[in-house]
Amino acid sequence: MVRSQDVSEWTIAGLAREGGVGVETIRYYQRRGLLDTPERPAGAGSAGRVRRYGQEDARRLRFIRAGQAAGFTLEQIGELLSLDATDDRARARALAQTRIAALDAQIAALQQARASLSRLAQECGGGAEGPCPILLSFDQ
Repeated sequence: MVRSQDVSEWTIAGLAREGGVGVETIRYYQRRGLLDTPERPAGAGSAGRVRRYGQEDARRLRFIRAGQAAGFTLEQIGELLSLDATDDRARARALAQTRIAALDAQIAALQQARASLSRLAQECGGGAEGPCPILLSFDQ
């Protein structure tokens, strides 16, 4: 993700670049209530009244992306964002613990798959004659 150090306001395209996502992703997050849609600045006529996004928007976008990478659903991310301004530490902890348990289950399944593949590689890596025991490698 490329971060601009000296820019404090972006257009929607700039915010998208800052967060490493597309403009439509920003709009989607706005429709889901995860990101605010800033007001257009007041001024004469409609030309040049472009919405501007700031550091807080970029921070929220980075959190959304990190939450997704950790496996949280957008609903859970929305709940975590809403908990950010409250004292409900117990609910935030519960969400994190639930996600940790799910990650632990995924890790266990991946370790089992790795062990099966290691057996397959070992069984098929020798110079023995005949077919490779593919099915038997995953049977343990």
